[in-house]
Amino acid sequence: MSKNVLIIGSLNNHNGHFAPFIVEQAEAIKKIGFNVEYFGISGKGVIGYLKQLPLLHRIIKEKKIDIVHAHYGLCCLLANLQRIVPVVSTYHGSDINVPSVMRLSKLAMKLSAWNIFVSKKTQTIAYEQVSKAVKKRCTLLPCGINKPISVDKCPDVSYLLMPNKKHILFAGAFDNEVKYSALANAVVSLVPGTQLIELKGFSREEVTALMYACDALLMTSKTEGSPQVIKEAMACGLPIVSTDVGDVAERTQGLEGCYVAASRDAKELASLLQQAIDFGHRTDGLRFIESAGLTNENVAEKLIDIYKQVLE
Repeated sequence: MSKNVLIIGSLNNHNGHFAPFIVEQAEAIKKIGFNVEYFGISGKGVIGYLKQLPLLHRIIKEKKIDIVHAHYGLCCLLANLQRIVPVVSTYHGSDINVPSVMRLSKLAMKLSAWNIFVSKKTQTIAYEQVSKAVKKRCTLLPCGINKPISVDKCPDVSYLLMPNKKHILFAGAFDNEVKYSALANAVVSLVPGTQLIELKGFSREEVTALMYACDALLMTSKTEGSPQVIKEAMACGLPIVSTDVGDVAERTQGLEGCYVAASRDAKELASLLQQAIDFGHRTDGLRFIESAGLTNENVAEKLIDIYKQVLE
């Protein structure tokens, strides 16, 4: 008899929807044997989350949930305040890198049946603050990605591209402070003939189309966990320039056409961006993703193993 897993995540940052990569991971889990239910949280702050606890109890009982998989620290803490079924918690970066949130994540780690970190950097930070007993219930497992659709199936995004320019896709929204768009704008201003395109408000298919159409991806983030946009760009063969955040250096190590800066100096990043533009063709990123086992199918299989271990 198949088991029932409840996916818990915030709805606050994606216009009332789950983050797409959480849904894609859950759907991959569904394909290989678990029934999947969703529990989205739209409240703000600790109080807003705590108000969801009675409803969470009811859903777990009504849906006959066997295991909960929560994403991000505050959701993980809420999930663990019910003690009916075990909880697997995934921490994505901001819940570890921000000290005020890390305090809540630390409590969630103590209560969770299993903890998942998406990058070595975030795992290292967490390990500095938890006991040996907690470390025994931890795994390093980045989120996977779906293989991109082919170019011929992509929607037309040419109207977004200025003619006679090199098109640079920014790795996020300009108004997201963590993404540090001011630095990105400074970098692009030093590379003549470029257009910086904000990655905000597009469908998954349009994002893929932009990754095929652009000349490079630029990430200037202050912190990251294991950024999905990097893996997605790799899968589309898009050259990458990034600050040394999260697991970007590890993911792109040895991949021609991808560059990680040693500093946050705009001139250094501009020099690397010019190199990425001059690279002039697609990277071999998809092969790197597949060899690292970072397709959603591969990650889902590892998650099922964790679920089974917890349930046993």
